[in-house]
Amino acid sequence: MSELVTGDAVVLELRPARLPSRALAAAIDLAVVFCVFILVSVVVGIASVTLDEAAVAAIGVALFLLVLIGGPIAVETLSHGRSLGKLACGLRVVRDDGGPIRFRHALVRGAMGAVEILMTFGVVASIASLVSARGRRLGDVFAGTLVIRERVTAKRSVAVPPPPPWLIGRFSQLDLSAVPDELWLAIRQYLTRMRQLDPGVGRSMAARLADEVVARTGIAPPQGIPAAAFLAAVVHERQARDARRVFSGGRGASSAAPVPVGGAAGSAGGTAAASAAARPAGSVGFAAHTGPVAPGGADAPGRSGASAAAAVSGAEEQKGAGGSSAGFAPPG
Repeated sequence: MSELVTGDAVVLELRPARLPSRALAAAIDLAVVFCVFILVSVVVGIASVTLDEAAVAAIGVALFLLVLIGGPIAVETLSHGRSLGKLACGLRVVRDDGGPIRFRHALVRGAMGAVEILMTFGVVASIASLVSARGRRLGDVFAGTLVIRERVTAKRSVAVPPPPPWLIGRFSQLDLSAVPDELWLAIRQYLTRMRQLDPGVGRSMAARLADEVVARTGIAPPQGIPAAAFLAAVVHERQARDARRVFSGGRGASSAAPVPVGGAAGSAGGTAAASAAARPAGSVGFAAHTGPVAPGGADAPGRSGASAAAAVSGAEEQKGAGGSSAGFAPPG
């Protein structure tokens, strides 16, 4: 893998083509070019029977320059670095910064190719490609180009490890609508690579990601749950909801809708009673990081729309008091 930095300071990871694939692509291109050259030579030879030897020699040199050298230059310029052989082998010529080549790049490559490929039967080009760290021949060095592989074998996607069995379905009432896609991607990358990380770094990263999830949802998990297990359970819950949504075609969405944190006046008591009745004996319930509750056990009027903000502020207050807002124990 080769890292190229563009003019906008963007790092590109490109896979340079090596000698075997480049040699195969060059052989295909040369075979096509020589076939066209022979066909054109036969047609021109028949048409120039009445000409003298000097005229025939001049026509032969012109055909050599136009077909064997000008043809590949024109093809690479018009196809932006993808000749027939490169297209068959999944290769492409690009600039050093990863951009498409232009006529001047193809001209330098074609002129040098006549020397290092045609006149030396590819010996110079093979040696230069073997010596170069990125497999470049002399034409690529002078033109400032690079031949890369466009078709790369896709890597197998790593599945997210499942949560502990006792956590599956534990967060079915969690509202995940406020968690952005960027955070989901970061959590997935951590879960698929956590076995490769240093234990201390992995614990701190898991605690940070879990704190962000808690700040977005406003509900902390039960005490004693490791951060990594909590993240795996939350991701599993989101995948289960997506699967239900896809396979049910939107039916039953109301039954699977998460219960918001903090209801309107008169509904909080009923929700808490229903949750307590549905919770198995001995299970640990969720503790919402909310602010002071209005007298009477119900939220103050007008707070139903600001429950998420109150949850986030409550989580920050508890974190500032000296404890983690998620209340995680480091994973063993």
